[in-house]
Amino acid sequence: KMASEDIAKLAESLAKTKVGGGQLSFKGQSLKLNTAEDAEEVIKQIEEFDGLEALRLEGNTVGVEAAKVIAKALEKKSELKRCHWSDMFTGRLRSEIPPALISLGDALITAGAQLVELDLSDNAFGPDGVRGFEELLKSPACYTLQELKLNNCGMGIGGGKILAAALKECHRKSSAQGKPLALKIFVAGRNRLENDGATALAEAFGIIGTLEEVHMPQNGINHPGITALAQAFAINPLLKVINLNDNTFTEKGAVAMAETLKALRQIEVINFGDCLVRSKGAVAIADAVKEGLHKLKELNLSFCEIKRDAALTVAEAVEDKAELEKLDLNGNCLGEEGCEQLQEILEGFNMAAVLGSLSDDEGEEEEDEEEEEDEDEDEEEEEEQQQLKERGPEEQESLTPKKIIDSQDSAPVPSPPVDVATFLAFPSPEKLLRLGPKCSMLIAQQVDTSDVEKVVTALLRISSVFKDEAPVKTVVHETTDALMRKAFTSATFNSDAFITSLLIHMGLLKSEEKIKAAPSLYGILMTLNHMVQQDYFPKSLAPVLSAFVTKPNRALDSCSFARHMLLQTLHQL
Repeated sequence: KMASEDIAKLAESLAKTKVGGGQLSFKGQSLKLNTAEDAEEVIKQIEEFDGLEALRLEGNTVGVEAAKVIAKALEKKSELKRCHWSDMFTGRLRSEIPPALISLGDALITAGAQLVELDLSDNAFGPDGVRGFEELLKSPACYTLQELKLNNCGMGIGGGKILAAALKECHRKSSAQGKPLALKIFVAGRNRLENDGATALAEAFGIIGTLEEVHMPQNGINHPGITALAQAFAINPLLKVINLNDNTFTEKGAVAMAETLKALRQIEVINFGDCLVRSKGAVAIADAVKEGLHKLKELNLSFCEIKRDAALTVAEAVEDKAELEKLDLNGNCLGEEGCEQLQEILEGFNMAAVLGSLSDDEGEEEEDEEEEEDEDEDEEEEEEQQQLKERGPEEQESLTPKKIIDSQDSAPVPSPPVDVATFLAFPSPEKLLRLGPKCSMLIAQQVDTSDVEKVVTALLRISSVFKDEAPVKTVVHETTDALMRKAFTSATFNSDAFITSLLIHMGLLKSEEKIKAAPSLYGILMTLNHMVQQDYFPKSLAPVLSAFVTKPNRALDSCSFARHMLLQTLHQL
C-alpha cells in the first residue's frame, strides 16, 4: 500500500501535467509571471505537450511580456479547444490586461485553433478589456465556441455592447462559412451590464438561437432589459437554465419572462431569486409552470416580496413536475400560517422534500395595497425622465423646430426654410411640398441607404404624410421611388432585412427590441401599394408582405380599404 504522502505527490504531479483530454494545468500555482524568463518553465511544458487540448492558467498572474512569449508557444497548438483563463491577472493594472489578452488571442488565431470553451471570469478588465479579446471572438478560432464565461469582469454597459457586437459579427461570419456559431453556455454575472448592456446582448442571443444556459445574475438589470432578454430567450428553444438572480424584474419584467417560459420546453432551472417579481409576477410565472415545463428541476423565487396567496399558487403549479428537486420561496411575505399552508400543499403532492427552508420569511405584511401602486407610478415617471436624459443632444435640438412650426398658426411669422432633416424629424404634407421640386432627389441623397433601419424610418416618415390626392400623392410617390430605387439597386442593401424591419415597425411582426409601431398604417399601406408595382421592387418579397398583411392584426383593422387595395395589387403581381 502506498504511503499517503506519495499519493499526494503523485496527485500533484498529475494535476500539473496531462490529465485526461489533453489538459495542461498550472491552476492555483500562484505563479508571478512578469518577464519572458519568468515564463520559461510554462513555455517549456506547453511546447513539450503533444495534443494540447485544454490549458489551465487560473490562479496565477501573467504580465504583458510573459503573455507575449506564452502566446508564441501557443502559435503551434492547433488542437487547443479549452482556455481556462479565469483569475490570471491578479494585481495587474487595467492597462496591462488588454495587450496580454491580444497577444494570447492572436496566437490562437495564428494556430488555427477551434475553441469550444473560453473562460476569462474573475479578471477585472473593465469595459476596455473586452477590446482585448474582441478580435479573437470575431475570428474563425471562435466559430466553434460553445461556452463563453465572463463572470465578474467589470465589463459594464460599454463592455456589454462591445461583446454583443463581437458575438453578432462572429455569428455573421461563421454563418457565411456555413457553420453558424452555436453558443450553448453564456455566463456574465456581476458585470453591471444594466438595461443597455443586457438589451445589446439580448439582440445577439436572438440571432444566435442555440443557447442552453444563460447566467447573468447581479447586473442591475430592470424590466426593460429583462423584457428584451425574455424576447430573445423565446427564440432559443433549447434553453435549460436561466439564472438572473438579483436583478430587478418587477411585475412588468416577470410577466414578460412568464410569457417566454410558456414557449420553452426544455427548462430545468429557473433562478429568479432576489428579483422582486412580487405577487403578480409570481402568479404569472406559476401559470407558465403549470402549463408546461415538464422537465423543471429547480425553481427559485426567494426574496421576491411574494405574498401568501401568490406563493400558494406557485406551490399548486408544481403538482405534476416529476423532476422537481427544489422549490425556494424563502424570504417572502407568507406569514407563519402561510408557511404552514405551503408545506401542507406540497405534502399533499408527496413533494414536501422539495421545499427549501422558510426561515427568513418576512411575515405577512399588513400594509395597504395603495402603496404598491404608488411605487409603480414612481417607476413610470423615473423612466420618462430617463428617456429624456437618454435622448442625445441632437434629438433634443430637433424638438425645437416643432415649436416654431406650431407658432405659425397664431402669428404670421415668415415660414422658416425647410430642410430634409426637419421634414424627417416632424413630417407634414406642407413641409414635403415646401422642399420643392427637387425634394425626392434631396431625400434620397441624404438617407444612408446602406443602413436598413434608416431606410425603413425614412420610408415610414415619407408615407406618413400620404393623402389620396395630388399634389401630395404625387410627391410621396416620387420621393418613395427615388429612395427605394437607390436602396434596392445598391449592392450592399439587404432586402430581406428591410422587409423584416418594415414589418416590425408596422407592428405586424414581433421583435426582440421594443419598437414603437407606426401610429397609423394607412399611409404606408397606400405607399406600398404603389411601391410593389415598380420595377425596382424585388418580386420575391411580395409573398412575405402578402402573408403578414393578410394575418389578422388590430393595427390593420382601421385601414381596411388600404389593406384591401394592397392585397389585391400583390395578388395580381
